[in-house]
Amino acid sequence: MDLSTVLGVLMAFGMIFFGIFIGKSAPSAFVDLPSVFITIGGALASTIASHPKERSFRILSVIMSTFKEPKIDNIGLVRTLVSFSEKARREGLLSLEENLNEIDDPFMKKALQLVIDGTDPELLKSMMEAEMDLIEEDLMANKAMMDSAGSFAPAYGMIGTLIGLIGMLRTLNNPETIGPNMSVALVTTFYGSILSNAVFLPMGEKLGRRAIKILRQKQMILEGVLSIQAGENPRILEEKLKSFLTAEEKAAYEASLGREAA
Repeated sequence: MDLSTVLGVLMAFGMIFFGIFIGKSAPSAFVDLPSVFITIGGALASTIASHPKERSFRILSVIMSTFKEPKIDNIGLVRTLVSFSEKARREGLLSLEENLNEIDDPFMKKALQLVIDGTDPELLKSMMEAEMDLIEEDLMANKAMMDSAGSFAPAYGMIGTLIGLIGMLRTLNNPETIGPNMSVALVTTFYGSILSNAVFLPMGEKLGRRAIKILRQKQMILEGVLSIQAGENPRILEEKLKSFLTAEEKAAYEASLGREAA
């Protein structure tokens, strides 16, 4: 579970509810079922319409994915690649074939398989970079869906407000209905703003940040595999891969080896 997503969404709604209660407003004044349908349904409908069906029909799974933390273990990846490098230098590249079944990452498994098959380094690099482009396209397309939903939600909130105002103008001859009708009309804009700024846009930002981390890891894998293929010294490979780690990751990696971080 990605606690930052859960905590962020809960805090956003918590602050809104706190503002409602501290302002001594009646909570029932902020509840309107037609407004919910207009903002949520409208935003999702337009998002589905603006993206390819094979992706847009998965919008709910994309939303739910923001609540699940992807497994990105760069420290373990460095250790694995260094161990593969040591084995390849000691026993040859073909010896890595017995380790393929231990690898869960399809990208890494494919890269190592190409090395074992004797693929030309330039061709290997070109193929894996094309694979990275596809991964990036997929990740950024998910972000784009959340960004779309975040932009459509306020627009549908305004549409709901206009619908409410039209209904209010039809009853101007009855002053007692103007206040309640105006309140209902504004609730839709309220919902749209909340959905955009507390849900969809933060989720899009989260997916974008994750994409950067995932692509950095793929670059690490490609750099490591190419170094293994070239027969580089494992210590040089280790230092090269450590350059991809954050300061915290470097410290944790050195600590795991009983060394002090440089």
